[in-house]
Amino acid sequence: MTILTDPKDIVRVLEESKSVAVIGFHPDEVKAAHYVPEYLDRQGYKVYGVNPALASRRVSAFGHPVVGSLAELNVPVDVVEVFRRSDKVREHLPDILSMNPLPRTVWLQLGIRDDAVAAELSARGITVIQDRCMLSDHRQYL
Repeated sequence: MTILTDPKDIVRVLEESKSVAVIGFHPDEVKAAHYVPEYLDRQGYKVYGVNPALASRRVSAFGHPVVGSLAELNVPVDVVEVFRRSDKVREHLPDILSMNPLPRTVWLQLGIRDDAVAAELSARGITVIQDRCMLSDHRQYL
């Protein structure tokens, strides 16, 4: 199972990844689901928001339209970052596994963990990081 916890592995993911799809992106600037992806955008990552409620309102984020599902992205992404409660993570598994190509990493933000989903993703060759903040890790290690 490829579930990363070692800081050297976290750094490698942060350095090698160039694009991030953010499930649960939020337009409110005070919410982590907005300011974390905004920070990543400022650091040079291509960031794509995924939120069905926003897609229907034709909202844009970081120069890209917010889409309702990963299937609607027309570009490959390196990381799928999840900003949903732990009990909602499984709902996104089919969407993640239907991506072509598959993302290299699925990153469950701080406070979010689902070991069963992590095992299924890992079995498909996807690296999983759980219960960690991309912004905090980027600031700390890079």
